[in-house]
Order: sequence, then C-alpha cells, then structure tokens
Amino acid sequence: MTTVTQAHLKPIVLIGPMGAGKTTIGGLLAKRLNRTFIDSDHELEARTGVTVATIFEVEGEAAFREREAEILDELSLNNPNAVLSTGGGAVLREVTRERLRERGFVVYLHTLPHVSYDRLKRTKDRPILRGSDPLARLEALYTVRHPIYASVAHLTVEAFREKPSHVVDAIVASVGAASGGNELYRLGGQDTAHVR
Repeated sequence: MTTVTQAHLKPIVLIGPMGAGKTTIGGLLAKRLNRTFIDSDHELEARTGVTVATIFEVEGEAAFREREAEILDELSLNNPNAVLSTGGGAVLREVTRERLRERGFVVYLHTLPHVSYDRLKRTKDRPILRGSDPLARLEALYTVRHPIYASVAHLTVEAFREKPSHVVDAIVASVGAASGGNELYRLGGQDTAHVR
C-alpha cells in the first residue's frame, strides 16, 4: 500500500476543540510516522516570548487570530514532513481553512464538550474558558465550530472514545488508505473514523 510519506508528502494537520488531545495525539503520531511534531500555539509562544493567554489579554482575540493565521500559513507551507497541531479556533478564518486543506491532510479529532470540560477544568491557561460557566462556553463553541471542523477535515476520528494510541492507529491506517484515493473508509467496521 502506498502511504502519504511515499507519495505527495504533506503535513498531517490536527484540528478540533481544546481538550481533544491534539498535542498528545500529535506527539504520538509524529513519533510513529517519524515526522516532526509542531504545536502551533507553542511555536507562537516561542516566537513572541509570551503565552497565548497573554496575547489574548494584551492584544485581544482578533489580534491573536491574525498571529495564528500567519504562523499556520508559514508552518503548513514549510513543513511537509510534520504533524501540525492547531489551536481550537484556527479554522475560524476561511483563508486558513483553505490553506490547511490544500496543503495538508487534515484530521479532525472530534470530542464532545463535556469530555473537553473534564480534561480542562483544572487548567487556568485557556482564556476562552474564563467565566462563570466554562461548560456552557464549550457547548456554544462546539455548536459553532463542529460543522467547520467537519467541512475542513479529510478525516474525522472520534478521539473521545479511544485511548490516544488507538486514535493514532486509526489515523495511521486512514492516512495510508487516503493516499490511494479519495473514498470513504470505515475502520474495523466501526464508524470511528472516516476519510473523504
């Protein structure tokens, strides 16, 4: 079977809500495929010398999204052998969605709001979750963003039902399948992942 690493090398781009496991799964996936792992939020922090939360506080969300779009443009263009983890709102700009889909193999790590909440409720570094009802905020974000994630993705994986290593297995199998065509695949007869 031909794999993406053998033909038309493109970055594997992980999208999805905060708490979906993009950083954890991205690191495991990169190791498994012998690729470089890049977390776009960490890269932005390294370049600016401040946290994402600080950028949000000082410059506001609009300025952060502009910085995010610029760094994703650069990273998706210049790192074909990477697994690229994006921030939860990275797909909000149409131009970013188009670039990611065109330049990479986009994987939507789907999870539900209550799962994200359970994973994130103890963290203090998520500016979007500040407020009196973070679960309600996650639900509102899911309502808006889920259709966007789904429309951008070449592959959707139900990341909340499986261990990270099983999610990586599903992605690896689908990446190989996707390189041979643009058909719908169901892994193990289950509806846990699909390629389009």
